Amino acid sequence: MKKKILIIDDDIDMCMLLTRFLTRNGYEVDDANSGAKGIEKFKQAGDFEIVICDYRLGDKEGKEVLEEIKLIDPNSIVLIITGYSDIKTAVEVIKSGAYDYITKPLVPDEILNILGNINKDVPARNSKAPSATKKLQPGDDQFLRGESKQSKELYRQAEIVANTDYSVILYGESGTGKEVIAKTIHNMSNRRNKPFVALDCGTLSKELAGSELFGHVKGSFTGAATDKEGHFEMANGGTLFLDEVGNLSYPIQASLLRVIQERRFKRVGGTKEMPLDIRIIVASNENLQDAYKKGSFREDLYHRFNEFSITLPRLAQRRDDIPLFAEFFLQKTRAELNRPITGFDDDVLELFVNYSWPGNLR
Repeated sequence: MKKKILIIDDDIDMCMLLTRFLTRNGYEVDDANSGAKGIEKFKQAGDFEIVICDYRLGDKEGKEVLEEIKLIDPNSIVLIITGYSDIKTAVEVIKSGAYDYITKPLVPDEILNILGNINKDVPARNSKAPSATKKLQPGDDQFLRGESKQSKELYRQAEIVANTDYSVILYGESGTGKEVIAKTIHNMSNRRNKPFVALDCGTLSKELAGSELFGHVKGSFTGAATDKEGHFEMANGGTLFLDEVGNLSYPIQASLLRVIQERRFKRVGGTKEMPLDIRIIVASNENLQDAYKKGSFREDLYHRFNEFSITLPRLAQRRDDIPLFAEFFLQKTRAELNRPITGFDDDVLELFVNYSWPGNLR
């Protein structure tokens, strides 16, 4: 069956060209020349699988149309066309729920490629839980990507923000894989060949936090027997991941803000300023907006970090992934223990899928 596409664009010629092109490539296409008409047509028809909408319309912005369509059908797939190809527009529409964005001038192969990705993705969103017998080849990556709708959305957001230098806040319970996603963003970015350095801020004492972040010079405090390189210095050129950043003390938050603003830092006790070229990803299991409202986190630092945010789902929200993860860890354990365990009984898999997993993936 042909997929039905609705094109919303106030440029009549553009509508006509897109309609002809997509019809020739096997899609059933209708169009509307304003945001209001497009929303009404989407509501009345009720069976459009994909909407392609211009960002600038005569009566509405594409973002408004996107939000109204999502209210009608939260599962609708919306692509936004924009002549404003900077990443800020992309981030804005993706945050609002767009599947992807297309920049003008339109490239036919690019449109077909995105539609092809949707064709692969949509059936997977409605599929049953993956079989636990799916084989993972030796030498596969250390981390396994899930195949559930929630996992696909998580990695899609990571991919959108990866090739920017935006700071990112990752929210999620302990064990949901925040460091894995931080490293994934780094590995998909232009900094992939530079260092990825992770620091758990929850383990830092108030006295040593400055030294761990910025380093220190010999003799700067009791016990500073040698010069020490801090995590900012180690990550220079690459990505610094600060886990549980909300645990940093207020004075350290102030120092962190200054370093981020000036892109320069000094070691504790030092006088030499060093230039800084770094991307920062932070993680928290507490909403940092709530934290600054309570006074435990600096509001200005929150806004520096909050250029893009991703919320990681709990494992119990990704039940379609559980058999896949079970097989993944079984294979790792089988190799470590050299035991010929072939799989799981059905009742065990059923127990796994229905368990609450309070510790998540960990």
